[in-house]
Amino acid sequence: MSELRITVDGEPLTGAAGQTIAGVLLTAGRRSWRRTASGAPRGVFCGIGVCFDCLVTVNGVPDVRACRRRAQDGDVVTTQAR
Repeated sequence: MSELRITVDGEPLTGAAGQTIAGVLLTAGRRSWRRTASGAPRGVFCGIGVCFDCLVTVNGVPDVRACRRRAQDGDVVTTQAR
């Protein structure tokens, strides 16, 4: 498998081609990357794109489901807060 690099909140992370953004984040040890209005941490919950707990901004596009979006080399990801 070929390696890819993404940036998450300014931190460079590596992943494997075909891996989702959530997969790259989990492999890097990050279990949450979004906060609700009450401040509760959120990350992957369902893992199939139904619950919307894993939302991130990718290349300036908000509300991307990290569990569904395959990481692409050079992606710039930022975490979200509601």
